[in-house]
Amino acid sequence: MNNPKKKLNVLIIDGGGRGSVLVEKYSQSKFVKNIFALPGNDLMSINTKKPVKTYPEFKSTDVQDIIQICLQEKIDLVDVAQDNAIAVALVDELIKNNIQAIGPTKDAGQIEWDKSWSRDFMEKYKIPSPFYKVFNNKEEGFKFLDKKNDQAWFIKASGLAEGKGVIPANNNQEAKEAIKKMANFGNSGETYLLEDWLIGEEFSAFAVVDGKNFQILGYAQDHKRVNDSDQGPNTGGMGCVSNPLIVSKDIESQVEVIFKKTINGLAKEKRPYKGILYLGGMVVGKKVFIIEFNARWGDPEAQVIIPSIKTDFIKINRAILKGRINKLKLIIDKKVRVVVAGTSKGYPSSYEEVKGKQIFGLEKMSNSKEVKLYGAGIKVKDNKFFANGGRVFYLMAQGKDIIEARKKVYKNLALIDIDGNNLHFRTDIGWRDLARLNK
Repeated sequence: MNNPKKKLNVLIIDGGGRGSVLVEKYSQSKFVKNIFALPGNDLMSINTKKPVKTYPEFKSTDVQDIIQICLQEKIDLVDVAQDNAIAVALVDELIKNNIQAIGPTKDAGQIEWDKSWSRDFMEKYKIPSPFYKVFNNKEEGFKFLDKKNDQAWFIKASGLAEGKGVIPANNNQEAKEAIKKMANFGNSGETYLLEDWLIGEEFSAFAVVDGKNFQILGYAQDHKRVNDSDQGPNTGGMGCVSNPLIVSKDIESQVEVIFKKTINGLAKEKRPYKGILYLGGMVVGKKVFIIEFNARWGDPEAQVIIPSIKTDFIKINRAILKGRINKLKLIIDKKVRVVVAGTSKGYPSSYEEVKGKQIFGLEKMSNSKEVKLYGAGIKVKDNKFFANGGRVFYLMAQGKDIIEARKKVYKNLALIDIDGNNLHFRTDIGWRDLARLNK
């Protein structure tokens, strides 16, 4: 990284759609020689002419194995894009071994992997967030609810739960049932939060941070519920749009202030943040409240934000590592992008019966001029595609507005299926912006 003329070996720590779009972006850099991904997936190299070596036998939390791979493959830079890897201090260990890494340390990443700590941090630094209470056992939460008037809540596991540790409750009784389900999340649910159910519209913002300085990269709107009309359980994300219309100039100004408070606060706590910081916000009336921070790119938000970035990714990473983000010239296009997750039927609950079933129609997407295909829970064998997880693949299209982008993505999704009619996807991604344009 210190030699600007040297071509780099880059390792991406991720195995899903986020990792797939990172592979694509790094492959576009004139400074990158070889790309590696751990664990990776079988479609990692579909959008690049450069071969991608993957390590499906390893997990993103296998810290010592990752360090050995870095030494063996002479890795120059590791992009730690996965939340569990940050929580087990992978970045810290890479730095100790003189391996350059993009991503926050474990202490800085606590803003994601420990929701109770994160809420306390927000309260301390006057970052607007909903009313919350933290509990360490089922009985404490029950006693609290018994003293409260009936209302709607969100119950959240304090630790990481693959995007599924948040349960909505319409009243106190449903909240008690949700508290019982915290046990399903193991250690992550031993500490949990009750939060006010704010009524508003969600969005997310992404900034690149060097410990002191930051620049905002873009905005997106995820669709977390599994079914149309935002029905059903929360998932890791069923689809996303970039440049959502909810983000006005006033919202942008509020987000700027919140990022500044957060980054300055983390520096004061002696845990300077370096990498991509994800702000999950909700607009209530005209005010932004923070639902969560993530210590990395979102998934599927990465699939609509990263393609908009035209600045060489290695130049961005050098600016992070050298503390020069404020000097970096970012070039970002203004196109609207829509990405839809193709999932196994039954996701996020039970989809084991779908694993191993053949996917038809994906071969038509690989050379499409209208859409980009990003792999996730997928296997390729003898040039055939098979489902191998809950979120199987993502299809992304871009356009001048939401109407054009949606038309392209759904026209192509109609050509895909999993054997036995086992493909599920939402048909209404971007519905809010579509409704605004049709008013």
